[in-house]
Amino acid sequence: MVVPFAQELAAGPVVLDGGLSAQLAAAGHDLADPLWTARLLLDDPAAITAAHLAHLEAGASVVITSSYQVSFGGFAARGIGADTTRALLRRSTALARDAVDRARESGVDRPLRVAGSIGPYGAVLADGSEYRGRYGLTRRQLEEFHRPRAEAIAESGPDLLAVETVPDADEAEAVLRIVADLGLPAWLSYTVDGPRTRAGQPLDEAFALAADVPEVIAVGVNCSRPRDVGEAVALAAGTTGKPVVVYPNSGEEWDAGARDWTGRPSSLADRAGEWVSAGARLVGGCCRVGSGEIAALARVLGSV
Repeated sequence: MVVPFAQELAAGPVVLDGGLSAQLAAAGHDLADPLWTARLLLDDPAAITAAHLAHLEAGASVVITSSYQVSFGGFAARGIGADTTRALLRRSTALARDAVDRARESGVDRPLRVAGSIGPYGAVLADGSEYRGRYGLTRRQLEEFHRPRAEAIAESGPDLLAVETVPDADEAEAVLRIVADLGLPAWLSYTVDGPRTRAGQPLDEAFALAADVPEVIAVGVNCSRPRDVGEAVALAAGTTGKPVVVYPNSGEEWDAGARDWTGRPSSLADRAGEWVSAGARLVGGCCRVGSGEIAALARVLGSV
């Protein structure tokens, strides 16, 4: 499984999807809930399939599952037991796979893949901690948190794993220990502030953690400002020699106090050629990036 995808990345850039939350919000779904998009795994799974399908029809070749915010502890707080949580993690992959099948039925004939999302510990806290890191937990505690859900996601049958929005190199190290045991290719992407992780560690040192992990087929950044991507691509490529993954936010800023986005969006498509020239091979969007922007990215990257 690793080799074919690695060969595809070597041949040219691959378009990722945009922000699942952006697509769901555009469809009128209220995501003001600590479970965020994961709530719809319970309440409206068809909406998740529709959001995935919109990105695939726009030109994405990889869709990322809705498991980002799912955790055993978070669902337990809603009175949902471990067996049901495992079933919901399996559902997140099944919904993405259903979207892939529907896209193929509609005539999409390029290779399509499902990436199982493993979000950071901070996402489960629903307080913006994924933009800070430094949770006060040891690496062992972080590994104990991540392992059960990472194993459940891997068992659900994705094509690869997306270890994403990681703010802290300590957390990355903990998750990489797990990834090495799961038998699936994976990418590792940090959320960053300039040339450092959100927790303040130098990015080159953070990327270097994945350099000798064969399961990691790409490293990079997501859920970050577009202006921070170029330097991060150079650091990721130079430090690891691996393909680079980038899927930044729209350029707007999240105001955690007001729980709202501020500022103006920027065009990712306008910058994508620069990122690919620097080493990016997986390119998409994160928060506030909908299927329209993915369509623009697909047009640009199709000509690179």
